[in-house]
Amino acid sequence: MPLPVIRTAYEFAARHPEVMKYVPCFCGCERAGHKDNHDCFVSARDSKNKVTAWEPHGLVCEICVSVAQQAWQMHNSGASISAIRTSIEQKYASIATSRGVHTPTPMPKHGGAQD
Repeated sequence: MPLPVIRTAYEFAARHPEVMKYVPCFCGCERAGHKDNHDCFVSARDSKNKVTAWEPHGLVCEICVSVAQQAWQMHNSGASISAIRTSIEQKYASIATSRGVHTPTPMPKHGGAQD
């Protein structure tokens, strides 16, 4: 994965936790305690929601970056969080089924501020 794409994935996760907290990951990182694709890039935030620690996993995982890339492209096109989530789950369904992996990511609320 090209470094500019990886950098953009980290930047998007840092700037848009309200999106990434509802985007699942499919690489198996739930075994490391990840709950969503946000956790693949950010490991800690302070009380003002500023990133205080980065997660290095996203630097080396093509699946994590690909999921984030689809999320940021759809978000930038005006897609709702629910549409982003549905599209990503459809794209990666075969990975989730064949490998039995998927982070325990909550669903966004329909019709609310998150959607």
